[in-house]
Amino acid sequence: MGVPEQLAARMSMAEQHEYLRARFSRRTMIRGGAVTLGAVAGGAFVPGAVAQAATKTSVPTRAAARTESVDGALVAPFGRHLAWGSDPRTEITVSWQVPVAVKKPFVRIGAHPWDLSHKIDAEVRTLFTPAGVGASGNHTQYYVHAELTHLRPGRTYYYGVGHAGFDPAEAHLLGTLGTFTTAPAHKEPFTFTAFGDEGVSYHGLANNSLLLGQNPAFHLHAGDIAYADPAGAGQSADAGFDSRVWDQFLAQTESVAKSVPWMPAYGNHDMEAWYSPNGYGGEDARWNLPDNGPDKKNLPGVYSFVYGNTAVISLDANDISFEIPANLGISGGTQTKWLEAQLKKYRASKDVDFVVVFFHHCAYCTSTAHASEGGVRQEWVPLFEKYTVDLVINGHNHQYERTDVIKAGKVAKKLPIGGTAYPETDGVVYVTAGAAGRSLYAFTAPLSYEGHENEVESVASFVNTKGGKVNETVAWSRVRYLDYSFLRVDVTPASKGRTATLKVRGIAETGEEVDHFTVARRVR
Repeated sequence: MGVPEQLAARMSMAEQHEYLRARFSRRTMIRGGAVTLGAVAGGAFVPGAVAQAATKTSVPTRAAARTESVDGALVAPFGRHLAWGSDPRTEITVSWQVPVAVKKPFVRIGAHPWDLSHKIDAEVRTLFTPAGVGASGNHTQYYVHAELTHLRPGRTYYYGVGHAGFDPAEAHLLGTLGTFTTAPAHKEPFTFTAFGDEGVSYHGLANNSLLLGQNPAFHLHAGDIAYADPAGAGQSADAGFDSRVWDQFLAQTESVAKSVPWMPAYGNHDMEAWYSPNGYGGEDARWNLPDNGPDKKNLPGVYSFVYGNTAVISLDANDISFEIPANLGISGGTQTKWLEAQLKKYRASKDVDFVVVFFHHCAYCTSTAHASEGGVRQEWVPLFEKYTVDLVINGHNHQYERTDVIKAGKVAKKLPIGGTAYPETDGVVYVTAGAAGRSLYAFTAPLSYEGHENEVESVASFVNTKGGKVNETVAWSRVRYLDYSFLRVDVTPASKGRTATLKVRGIAETGEEVDHFTVARRVR
C-alpha cells in the first residue's frame, strides 16, 4: 500500500504526499465518503499546505473521521508528555491523548496536589488516517495540548489533565496527577539525558525506566521516534505504515515524559507522507515544540532553548541529507543561516557556558548501516568548529559510538575514556547515541568501551555524499559499544574565572557505564 516503490524512488516527500492525497481521495469518493484529517468541536487540524489544498478542493460527502463523543467519565487520558516552550523558566506544554472525542479538555495546575484551582483550556488536534494508508483500517487519533505560560522559575508544579466528565481534581482521580519543575532562574547544576531511534520495544521500555532514575531536567530524542513508518527511506514512505504505533509509543514513554520534558528532533522515520507535503503533519499533531525556529511550516522540529547555563539546539538533518534526500533542500538554506545566527548569539551571551546541538543523521560514525552524512559535514560541521560547539549528539545508527576531539575532519586531540576536552582550543566531540530500542547495527572494527578497551589505529567506513557512498579510513573512532544504551550529561556551572563542565556518560540498558568523558570551558 502507499506509494509504489518504483515511483517513490523518484519522488520527493511533497510529491509522495500529492500522490497519496489524489489516490485515496478518489478511492473514498467512489465509496461515498470523504477523506479528511478529522474534526472536533467544529474545527479540523489541517497542517501547513494541506489546509490550503483542503480549501481549494471540495469533497462534498461525509467525513470519514469519527467525530462522535461518549460520556467523558468513561474516557481516561493517556500518553502524557511535556515539552518546554521557548523559555523553560516560565513556559511548558502539557500534551496527552484520548481514545475518542471529548468535550472541553483542560489542564489543572497548582503548587500542591490538593490545590488545583488554576484551570487552562486545551486544544485538540485530530489526526485521521484512512484505511489503505499503511497497515491499519480507518484510525482517528486525538492529541490534546495546553500551553502553560507565566510560570515561576525553579518551581515544582502539580498538574492533572481532564475533560468534561473527567476532572483530575476529584479525590478518586488524584492518582492521575503528574508533576514538572521549571528551569531555575540562575545557573545551577543539573542533568539531562539523550538517545535516538527508540520505537516500541522491551528495550525502549527498559531504557525509559533507567532514564527516570537519572532524575533528568529534560530528555533529548535525536530522531526516529516511534517508527510508525518502518521504511524510513523517504521513498516508499507509507509501506507498512501504522499510525497506531504512536498510541503504543506515547503510552510506553509516559512514565518518564509525564514529568520530564521530552524534546525530539525529527529523523527519516518521522517523515510520514500522507499528512502533509513535508511529511511532518502528523508530528505537528503529536508535539507542541518551541516556536522559535527559522521555518515553522517546513521545519517544525527546528528550535532552541536555554536551560541554566546550557543552550540546546535541535536541527532537522533531513533538510541536508544526501543519503535520504526526500526532504533535501526543503529549507532553501534558511536552517543553516538560522543555525549560525543562534550559535553566534549564544557564544556572545554571558549567561550561556555550553552549546549542545542534537539532530538525527551522524556527522561522524563508522556503522556498517548508515555511517556518516556528508551533508552534515558540508553544511554544519564548519559552523560547529567556528563557534566551538561543546557537544554534538546524533542517532540514526543503532549503536553507541564516540569520537576523539575533531577539527577539520581529523583528530585534533585523542580523548580516551575518562579524558577531558576543551572545545575552545581542541575541537568538537560527537556522540552517536542511537541504541534506544530498535534492532542494533554493526561495526567493522572491534568493540572498545569502558573496561573493555581495544584501541585501533584506523577504522574502515564510508560517508554518504551527493554522488553516493565514498569509502574512507578514519582515526577518530574512540568508543564503540553495541548494545542498548543512552547518554547522561551532568552539567556543573562555575563562578567567574573558574571552569564549567559537562560530564558525559554512556550508560547501558543494564546500568553499566560504557563511556565517560568531560567537556570543560573556562567561564568569562
